[in-house]
Amino acid sequence: MKRILVLSILIGLCGLSLIVAAQQPQGGAAQAPKVIEVEKIKDNLFVLRSAPGGPNGGGNTAVFVTSTGVVVVDAKNPGWGQPILDKIKELTNKPVTTLINTHTHGDHVSGNVEFPASVDIIVQENTKTNMGKMIPNSTAADQTVPKQTIFQLNGGRGMPRRTFKDKMKLFKGDDEVDLFYFGRGHTNGDAWVLFPALKVVHAGDIFSGKNLPLLDANNGGSAALIADTLQKGLDALNPLADTIITGHNPQMTMPDLREYIAFNREFLSDAQAAKKAGKSVDEAAASWKMPAKYKGYAEPAPERLKNNIRLAYTETK
Repeated sequence: MKRILVLSILIGLCGLSLIVAAQQPQGGAAQAPKVIEVEKIKDNLFVLRSAPGGPNGGGNTAVFVTSTGVVVVDAKNPGWGQPILDKIKELTNKPVTTLINTHTHGDHVSGNVEFPASVDIIVQENTKTNMGKMIPNSTAADQTVPKQTIFQLNGGRGMPRRTFKDKMKLFKGDDEVDLFYFGRGHTNGDAWVLFPALKVVHAGDIFSGKNLPLLDANNGGSAALIADTLQKGLDALNPLADTIITGHNPQMTMPDLREYIAFNREFLSDAQAAKKAGKSVDEAAASWKMPAKYKGYAEPAPERLKNNIRLAYTETK
């Protein structure tokens, strides 16, 4: 009888374990909380990043507290909109009035759908077009995913209400925010967001950090033009800003941007020389090395390196 009782208890515990396991999210473990860290840049300007070691929130989010409300730049990955809003409530009791997206990628715009419908969303005009084509995170081969954009799946919520072509000015005085578009680079709609009273600009992923940039040809990115576009940004903003909020890394300076321009010019020149020498994309990627003078630059992932060389080949006659 004791053996039967023990066996019954073991069977019951096993069954309970199976039920608990079945209730866990796919992947076998409960989803880790989305934790946001705050870095204060100025008294009324903050950068929000996902905490190291936790889920990846995506691009750097800027929070600018004006006299009447809050301006947010970029809304991170899917599911991060509400954590951003919750963190903002810890910083100020003022309402979020404006959301600016620097470009179309999901790790910068997906959180839009969680912002209140009253928020004014603004992007460069090409970015609005690109956002209208976005598909939720999935593989193209996954036929179970609806062929709708993340915004269509949310009834159109999160799409921009206003766009600009080359420049737009928002608000006045110390609250002023200036939006610029200098040309193709990371995409064909990269917005630069300047806070002139603070001498800070958010560059998004056209300057994501000291690394080989991701050049998204599907959304108008260009290996041949990115250095010229960055140069236009430097020429226009150098007197107006001294701090650059990057797309994914710590803040940079105007000298850092000047160096990044030289790096991108040199990379294009290397790719063009490889093409002229008759090297295939794979051969060019295998032989390219990060120049030692660019100290602190991250080594590129092989696929990004090949992608950028391939695009440089395509754009080089």
